[in-house]
Amino acid sequence: MLSIAVCDDELLECLDICAKIKTCMEDLNIPYAIKQFSRGKELLLCLNQFDLIFLDILMDDMDGMETARRCRELAYKKMIVFLSSSRRYVFDAYDVEAFHYLVKPVSQEKLKGVLKRAADRERGASQEYIVASLKGQRRKLFLDRILYFEMKGRQVDVHEEKEIITYYEQIGTLEKQLLGKGFFRCHKSYMVNLKHVDGYNRQEAILDNGERILMAKRRYEEFCQAILSYMRKNGGIL
Repeated sequence: MLSIAVCDDELLECLDICAKIKTCMEDLNIPYAIKQFSRGKELLLCLNQFDLIFLDILMDDMDGMETARRCRELAYKKMIVFLSSSRRYVFDAYDVEAFHYLVKPVSQEKLKGVLKRAADRERGASQEYIVASLKGQRRKLFLDRILYFEMKGRQVDVHEEKEIITYYEQIGTLEKQLLGKGFFRCHKSYMVNLKHVDGYNRQEAILDNGERILMAKRRYEEFCQAILSYMRKNGGIL
């Protein structure tokens, strides 16, 4: 079941988006629960109850962006969808790793696409993998678990959340294996999983576990394009 929160201080708009969500979920035949909030502070008090959060950006007291920042500070990896009548806050949305950014008025078709992707993500992680040779044995490395690759000559350190796996591979071969898989070589020594990038600047990429990966100056602009493209494809702007 997908547990959904909708936070908007405009009652009629909140009711409208809730009604649209209910229709979409019933059309998709996906079990769900939904709850309305009029203030960000109220939502934060019971944040752990929800998988997917729809946030209006322009709210009194605490706006949607600040509510999302507090959400991330609490270390809750929730899927956040921003609602706005303007695209002006799109880049701010990336700073808090938004799942989607929907421009009002929200069409039923676009909303249904967001809800289906959210439900698919909640059901399970991607099963894509590459195969590495480790001490004469072949091992699957599931891409969803990998934070980044660290290259040391022909030695590759695979940084996962709970362990580091070391094997030998040519960087050119590794790049071909990962082409189109959501990884980007942000530095000669690092290839980062864009899924786990929580923030970035010209010096580094900041991962969702707090680690910081060096960013080569000459790769920064291309990195910006890559992460924007990734977010559009896997949960970004509609």
